Amino acid sequence: MANEKYDLIVFGSTGFTGRLVAEYLQKQYGEGGPSASDNIKWAMAGRSAEKLEQVRDEMGISQDIDLLVADSDDQSSLDSLVDSAKVVLTTVGPYQLYGEKLLATVVKLGKSYVDLCGEPAWMHQMIAKYQAEAKTNNAHIVFSCGFDSVPFDLGVYFLQQAVIQETAAPLDYVKGRVRKMQGTFSGGTAASLKATMVAAKQDKAIMHALINPYSLATSEVLSEQPRGDKPHFDEKLGSWAAPFIMAAINTKNVHRSNFLLNYAYGKTFKYDEMMLTGPGDKGEAIANHVANDKSLGGEGGPKPGEGPSKEERENGFYDVLFIGEHANGKTYAASVAGYLDPGYGSTSKMITESAICLAEKKESLSGGFYTSAPALGEALIERLQKNAGLVFKIEQA
Repeated sequence: MANEKYDLIVFGSTGFTGRLVAEYLQKQYGEGGPSASDNIKWAMAGRSAEKLEQVRDEMGISQDIDLLVADSDDQSSLDSLVDSAKVVLTTVGPYQLYGEKLLATVVKLGKSYVDLCGEPAWMHQMIAKYQAEAKTNNAHIVFSCGFDSVPFDLGVYFLQQAVIQETAAPLDYVKGRVRKMQGTFSGGTAASLKATMVAAKQDKAIMHALINPYSLATSEVLSEQPRGDKPHFDEKLGSWAAPFIMAAINTKNVHRSNFLLNYAYGKTFKYDEMMLTGPGDKGEAIANHVANDKSLGGEGGPKPGEGPSKEERENGFYDVLFIGEHANGKTYAASVAGYLDPGYGSTSKMITESAICLAEKKESLSGGFYTSAPALGEALIERLQKNAGLVFKIEQA
């Protein structure tokens, strides 16, 4: 479109994660960067010109990068911002508090959008409210483009694609199991959890959307899902398994992907996520501790705008196993691993690569609300392995 001056605009560039996104864009796609030849035209956006200048200078961003002032409460500034971009990347959450005006503007103007949203009730509301308009206007909304839920959504997709290619039929049940993880959840994640709990107490419909595993996909209950909410010993994997806090959003996104892929995983597909804590008494003790840990949603949890040091981010990592037994009796497995702190360092790369991938693929997509697998699929997996330090691997089960 004639007004699309930028391939990508980072809205929320002065926040903790937004800064990291800008830094990654500069290092990866700026002059002298390994992907400089891609010629990505991008800009930083936020509410304060002064803060944008400060962040640009602190993060070593080129003076050639445009700084755009826009406020969620100023519709004219949002219109101008969105109209000038192929893709808007937003890190401004909790999205249920600050996200709808920007999203509605993207839908109205028929543009494209990625975020870090892990708020299923809000996502459910936005899909119901704007899906028809997004389809009509050819707008593309891709939710959850960070640690929730890219490694999990694409991990299931990656495994199922390999299994279908070999057997012509998908796995009926996939277990997502976090084998290793070192890092911290973001203050934005904690704030989103708190806001969601407050909203759920006030509205039964929100609580229902949180409980229903299909709330982002369909109103039908297609298959009773494994809950994954209690510690247990997994004989097959030889390890205790504990509830994984991000399962609440990841499982819903995986079911939406299956829905958007015309049930490529089957209509009765089952999926759950847990964290492996090891064998024996020690593994059991850790599993019980994880199950009873409520610190993320507590008052002592991380605050928005706060985050780990550069050293802590660089020492982070994660490794997630996806495994299932096929109807043919054979067990299939794949893994997704990444270096850097999952909630910050790796997330900032994942959302950036998702946005660039969407800018390249948007012309081949019909309008609507997406998850990463049906919207970006193999193209994003390739980008993440090439640029963002993720490794997708088929394993021997």
